[in-house]
Amino acid sequence: MTSRESKGKGPRWLYTAGGLLALVLIVLYSAGVFSLGKIGPGSEPAAPPAAPAGEGLLRAELVRVPEYYEAVGTLRPLSEATVEAQVPGRVLKVLARAGQAVEKGQLLVQLDDQQFQARLAQARQGLAAARANYERAEAEYQRVRGFAQAEAATPQNLEQAKAGFLGAEAGLRQAQQMVQEAEVALGYTRLAAPASGQVVKRLAEPGDLALPGKPLISVQTIGGLRLEALVREGLIARIKPGQRLKVEVPSLAPGLWGQVEEVAPAADPATRSFLVKVGLEGGAPGLHAGMFGRLLLPLEERPAVLVPRQALRRVGQLEMVRVQTAQGWQSVYVTTGRQVDGRVEVLSGLKGGETLAAEGGGDES
Repeated sequence: MTSRESKGKGPRWLYTAGGLLALVLIVLYSAGVFSLGKIGPGSEPAAPPAAPAGEGLLRAELVRVPEYYEAVGTLRPLSEATVEAQVPGRVLKVLARAGQAVEKGQLLVQLDDQQFQARLAQARQGLAAARANYERAEAEYQRVRGFAQAEAATPQNLEQAKAGFLGAEAGLRQAQQMVQEAEVALGYTRLAAPASGQVVKRLAEPGDLALPGKPLISVQTIGGLRLEALVREGLIARIKPGQRLKVEVPSLAPGLWGQVEEVAPAADPATRSFLVKVGLEGGAPGLHAGMFGRLLLPLEERPAVLVPRQALRRVGQLEMVRVQTAQGWQSVYVTTGRQVDGRVEVLSGLKGGETLAAEGGGDES
């Protein structure tokens, strides 16, 4: 046998042996020699694992919930006052800052009052002169009237004295009015809080020029908040004054309620929507004017699967629940929606009626 013939027969032998070995394994597997997890005669299947000790069983319920129209709006105070300048002047002091609580009559802004002080002093000097003139004219009138009664003065003298007295009296009243006007103008340089509340905006700083009608301080008066929302014209007939509706503030826990206080009689031509003002009932800690809110207007009912919050477990950006099946507890990924009466709506992953394990509503990294 040559070397070339021996090399050709080696691989053929290996191929033949491998084929026989594979055939033997197939025959043994068909005969049931390899069980591979199959349950043999007389053996019992393993029981599915139970829920860990200490965990409760929860239920996914298929219920009908109302569908809501969400009208977006803004939280605003029931009353808000703006402190404005009544007279021109330079701002000397601003005695309030945003967020500060103030009492009614508390000084907020002081304007430069030198000009008004001088005007008041001038008016008072004029009043003193008018009072002296009045007293002199009154004495002259009384003297001439006495002479006239004694027929020692002519009627013309009495008329002249009376005219002088009446003119002095009118001058005195005019001088008194000028003093009052000067005092009022001087009072306009001291701007006080119109009501007790909280400073919302500080719109002036020392050195600014205050002009009549220019806002300087904005004060939110003490009281509740209300949601001012825009409702489209097709649904405005569903809202009536005094109606109780749900209000949702996304930055806070849901569950707020409000009562419709005002419904605008005309729609905004630009948005074709009506302004609805809803007073919040009770309120909640953390509510502030200017926050975003929604007015929930019920439309019709729809089916929804609701689960307790304790049944959810968050893993990163995913949410899952553990569902009891015939094979044991299985983790199922779900997609959740809004909260309804303290429970969470499941948009996908459950059909309702499933038994769930309490996961505690926690997060996992």
